Amino acid sequence: MKALIVGAGIGGLCTAIALEKAGIQTVVYERAAEIKALGAGLGIGANALKGMEKLGIAEEVIQAGHQLDGMVICDQGGKQISKVDTRVISAQYGTDNVTIHRADLHNILMRNLKDTHVVTGKKAVNAEQNEQEATVYFEDGTSEKCDYIIAADGIHSIIRQKLMPESVPRYAGYTCWRGIIDHHPFNENTATETWGRNGRFGIVPLANQKLYWFACVNANAHDPKMKAMKTEDLHSIFRDYHDPIPFVIQMTEDHALIHNDILDITPIKRFAFDRILLLGDAAHASTPNMGQGAGQAIEDAIILGNCLKEHEDAKSAFKAFEAKRMERTAKIIKMSRRIGQVGQLENKMMIKVRNFLLKRESEAAQLKRMAFLYDVDLS
Repeated sequence: MKALIVGAGIGGLCTAIALEKAGIQTVVYERAAEIKALGAGLGIGANALKGMEKLGIAEEVIQAGHQLDGMVICDQGGKQISKVDTRVISAQYGTDNVTIHRADLHNILMRNLKDTHVVTGKKAVNAEQNEQEATVYFEDGTSEKCDYIIAADGIHSIIRQKLMPESVPRYAGYTCWRGIIDHHPFNENTATETWGRNGRFGIVPLANQKLYWFACVNANAHDPKMKAMKTEDLHSIFRDYHDPIPFVIQMTEDHALIHNDILDITPIKRFAFDRILLLGDAAHASTPNMGQGAGQAIEDAIILGNCLKEHEDAKSAFKAFEAKRMERTAKIIKMSRRIGQVGQLENKMMIKVRNFLLKRESEAAQLKRMAFLYDVDLS
């Protein structure tokens, strides 16, 4: 069998490694002219590291990343309203909450491809299939035939739009800036999120004394004023937040800002379409509030590889994959969206109620609520 993967993001590259291990000939096509990771930092939870172990790259990821001891939510003045000791998760489920620069993770994935060819500068614009084969058509007028297609082309997936025109990205109600600074003097073992009236601000330590930060602000979709913001503008929004938030913003150069509206998709009812399969964000894009975008794509890769080993034909394997992944990914999309709505509250009274409830929720209750994320069956 020959598989064609559309998209060389985390999901596409992990899937290519998994398919190599299953003995399946694979080619990856990427629209960008070069493999260049966009974004800043990301978290790899215990569930994702289980998947990395299956791919044989967990140790490389841990070595390139930075393991945290805890995650804290603060109010605008810096008072703690919630805390999770991730060492408890690590003890129960394996190493948890490793942070890593997205570019470092991409480099690890590319290094671990042995026989798979990654072709850049090839934007897929359509996909077709019949009883014998599948075909991907590219913007440059060329096409490629294969036995089956794995669409890992992200939340704006062209292939999903062809198969399910009604499934389009939906705006979460807030926009986001991200940045990285070097040689910071702050706590290297704890990630923090600050929930205030003007928005949320996250600080996430990375390896080599780097720090990843993000700022989420309620706004209209595609707002040109938000897109044009510089660090000075962000500083004015968050200047009344506790230290070191204003300082972190001021340490960031304007050219280093990354801006995106926050999107997800409504959970869909199909991933498998005979010889075509949707995977990763193309199938189940969620908001980043649970840090599970990469994690769910990694899970997809492992489970798809197993399904292809266990079934005689790709169609059956794809249906088995769909059955294993549909409910879990839909739950994460819905939960992550709700967390974002709660975190982005602006009403003073509702914020007081939220913070009061969060302060009184035990850490054990939080861990119990999130246990389903880590106790995952990757068979």
